[in-house]
Amino acid sequence: MEKQENKDFRHLVRVVNTDLDGNKPIFHALQKIKGVSFMYANAVCTVAKIDKTAKTGNLSEQQVALLDTVLRNPLQYKIPLWMLNRRNDYETGETKHLLTGDLDFTKSNDIKRMKKIKSYKGLRHQWGLPVRGQRTKSNFRRNKGKVTLGVQKKKTAPAAK
Repeated sequence: MEKQENKDFRHLVRVVNTDLDGNKPIFHALQKIKGVSFMYANAVCTVAKIDKTAKTGNLSEQQVALLDTVLRNPLQYKIPLWMLNRRNDYETGETKHLLTGDLDFTKSNDIKRMKKIKSYKGLRHQWGLPVRGQRTKSNFRRNKGKVTLGVQKKKTAPAAK
């Protein structure tokens, strides 16, 4: 194992309530946060003026705090709207970028709303069928319960002597 020269090296760096591996480059470590894609991680590193290949454990506290604020408030740092994952929110109409638990919570609320209004997509979610138009003849068998396909062999009685 190679030796770290930096005394301030941290093996775990906490960004947006997620522990990141200190040995990985910051570009790859940011992608471990739920809601951060490779394009968004690239944009955040560029806006924060942090080298993408720099090891996460070598970042200073100020750089980590800057990354945290850029990830949470991308519109203040002029990250383009098309890169955000929640444009024109259904309830508020605002454009924002959701991360970690907020992303799961919002997604489940969207599915619940679709089920409640009985939209086509909501009904497909309710029935456990594919939502986006995929064919169902051969795929998605695992979602339909324990239905065995094929011919069942009858149990034969033991031969009498």
